[in-house]
Amino acid sequence: MADQLNDAERAEHIPGLTNAGWETRPDRDVIFKRYQFANFVDAFGFMTRAAMVAEKMNHHPEWSNVYNVVDVTLTTHDCDGLSALDIKLAKRMDKLAGEGAEIQRDHSEPVECLCKLHAAAGQPAG
Repeated sequence: MADQLNDAERAEHIPGLTNAGWETRPDRDVIFKRYQFANFVDAFGFMTRAAMVAEKMNHHPEWSNVYNVVDVTLTTHDCDGLSALDIKLAKRMDKLAGEGAEIQRDHSEPVECLCKLHAAAGQPAG
């Protein structure tokens, strides 16, 4: 069973993750990040690569995908909070996303499928 990060571990790791686009949430002991890719295939490819890493770690993200956007929440359910597993998986996911992902820091707008945006602009759906 994993242990929750202590204060010193949080002070060591959270600032670097925040600089990389991860954020903490006031209502849960988690880190969250929104990746935006060029298209659905790139987003799904990232999720596939991340799923293989997560499975090997036996540590699985809470995530969702809408077209080219992937929202990721990491927490360790065994200890009901952040653990070293979350830090490790976050760093691995960032490497897997590479330069192909834009990090979304403003989450005030809902994610919209590009199919709807294309239709509104009179373009063929993808």
